[in-house]
Formats: sequence, C-alpha cells, structure tokens
Amino acid sequence: MRTRLPPIDLTSGTILSDEVYARIGDAILGGRLAPGERLRDVDLAADLGVSRTPVREALQRLERFGLVEIAVGRYTRVAEHDDHTRGDMGAFTVYMLGNIMHLALTRCTDDELAGLVAAADAVIRAVEHDGLQLFDANAALFEKVTVAAANRVFEGFAREASVTIRHSLRGWTPFLPAVEDRTEAYTRLRDCIAARDAAGAEETLRRLHKLI
Repeated sequence: MRTRLPPIDLTSGTILSDEVYARIGDAILGGRLAPGERLRDVDLAADLGVSRTPVREALQRLERFGLVEIAVGRYTRVAEHDDHTRGDMGAFTVYMLGNIMHLALTRCTDDELAGLVAAADAVIRAVEHDGLQLFDANAALFEKVTVAAANRVFEGFAREASVTIRHSLRGWTPFLPAVEDRTEAYTRLRDCIAARDAAGAEETLRRLHKLI
C-alpha cells in the first residue's frame, strides 16, 4: 500500500508551491516516503488536494538538492543517501553557513547579536545529549544567523535547501568525538560570536567539523 499524504489547507494563506515542496520534503525527512519509493505526481496531487503543476515543480526543486531522483520517462523516486552523499552535503553546509555567519557578525544589530549568543549557549548545553538534540540546537542557531545576515539571496537559498540539509545531516556525525573537545570548540565559537569575530567564528566552525 502506497504512502498517502494529508491534504493541504488551501485557505491557510501560504504560498502553494512552497507548501507542496515542504510537505513532500517533510514526508521524505520523516521516513513516510522511504528511499527508493516511487513518486507519481498524479497520486501526490490527489493526496494533497492540488493540481499536478505545483507537485511537479516541488519534485524538480527536490531533485536539485538531491532528495529526489528523476529519470524522464522511466521513474521519479526518493533518492538513496549514503555516507559519501552525507559527507558532501555536510561539507557544503558548513562552508555555506560559515559564509553566512561571517556576514551576520559584520552587520547584525546588538539585539540580534544577543540572540545569537543565547542560541550558541543552547548549543553548548546540548553537547552532552544525543546527536539529534545537538543537531536541532545547531539548526536553531543557524536559522538566527541566516536572518541576522540580512541577505535575501542567502536567506532564500538556505530556506530552499533546509529540507535537504535536515534530511542528509541527521545521519552525519563529523563532530569531534570527545564531549570535552566539542564543548571547548562550541565555547570558542560562542566567544567569537559574542566578540563579533567573524573570521574566528568561520574558522572555528570549519575546525569543529574537521574541514580544516
């Protein structure tokens, strides 16, 4: 029996194409649409209560970020993600977020900076917990960083890629293996943020993920 998705509330005021993209992406992220599962636009459109056009657009967007594989005339399916793919996505994400953080620390307001420091403190508190809690704390920090960067191109790209990043990196564990080392690195990152040390924060982020 194929996986069915709940219908979209068309009166919610959300942008339909974005909502369809998010709904299918979240189903992949949550495992309701499993790796290798075939995706038929007519079935997805019927489930979501929309036309096939926004579904096709969503599938094409998801293909660009590696969540969906499309072989024209043959199949459209949920992509498989192996360790190599996760590593590639991890490196891309760290470099992208390092650039966004560098920009954010050069232009954010004092109030925004205080919010970034508080979010970094939450990351430090999450270090001793499971990897998922640490991942979610990091995601919350970088949502704030992206807003503080005040760059519409970065913000749009990060929003577009967020589903793929979450899907790929929840199974990626490049962090320093010892809790003490992770705590020290995240504390250094927090201190760089507090000091508006953009270059230091970017370098620390890459070192923390073993990319330097």
